[in-house]
Amino acid sequence: MNWDDGNGLFFNPAPTISSVPLPGGFDVVVIDDVLLDPAGLVERARQCNFGAPRHFFYPGLIAAAPSGLAARFADFFAQRARTRLQARRTLSHDVRLSMVTTPPAQLDPRQWQCHRDEVSRDPTIMFAASVLYLFRDPALGGTSFYVPRQSEAATDRILNDSATLGAEQFAARYGLAPGYMNGSNAYFECVARVPAAWNRMILYDAGFFHSGDIGRPDLLTSDPATARLTANGFFTCRRQAR
Repeated sequence: MNWDDGNGLFFNPAPTISSVPLPGGFDVVVIDDVLLDPAGLVERARQCNFGAPRHFFYPGLIAAAPSGLAARFADFFAQRARTRLQARRTLSHDVRLSMVTTPPAQLDPRQWQCHRDEVSRDPTIMFAASVLYLFRDPALGGTSFYVPRQSEAATDRILNDSATLGAEQFAARYGLAPGYMNGSNAYFECVARVPAAWNRMILYDAGFFHSGDIGRPDLLTSDPATARLTANGFFTCRRQAR
C-alpha cells in the first residue's frame, strides 16, 4: 500500500463503532478495525524520522504521518465521528505518528497529570482529537478521561504551576511524584477508561481532560514495531448549534 497516495483506500469501509459516555453529555467514539492494513502502517513508521517535539510537551517522539493517510484522515473523521462529537464542519486538521518513550523520572510536571489538548474561547469552535492504537500489547496502555475535583480556579492554578514551577517545588506543593497518571488523584477523578486494542481508534472532544493510561512504563520502547505507537489526529471544527 502506498501510504503517500492521497487517493489511497486506507480505511475499512465497515468498521465497528461504539461509544463510551462521559459526564456532561460527551462521548468517546470507539472505532475498531479502522485500517485495512495496520501492519503496513507500522512498517511504514519504521521508515519515518522520529524526533522530540519542539513546540509542545509530549513524553516521547513524533513524526509526520504519511501524506496520503493524513489527507484522508479528515474524511474518515467527518464520516464516522464528527456528528457524534457535536461538531458540524472541519476547518483544519493535523495528523502525526507518536511513540511514548520518556521514563517516568524524566517527565516534566506537566506530564504528571491529565491535560486538555486545546480549548477555544470562541463558543462556536471545538477541537476534537483521535488516537489510533498501532500496537498489539494492551499492557502498553489505552486512554483515560478525568474531571477536576476542585474549582475551576484551583484547577487552573495547578495547571499553571505545573508549567512554571520546578519539579521539586511542584511535587512539594501538591504532594505528587514524577510518573504517568494512572487513575484518580486528589485533583482529578478518573471517570472512564478505554483500553488499547490493535487497530482501534478513539475520538473525543479535546477539551475534556484525558491522559495516556500507561501503567507499565517499563514496556516502553522507541522501536515502532514494539513501541506504544499511535497515529494522533487533531481537528478544528465548528460546533453544532444547541
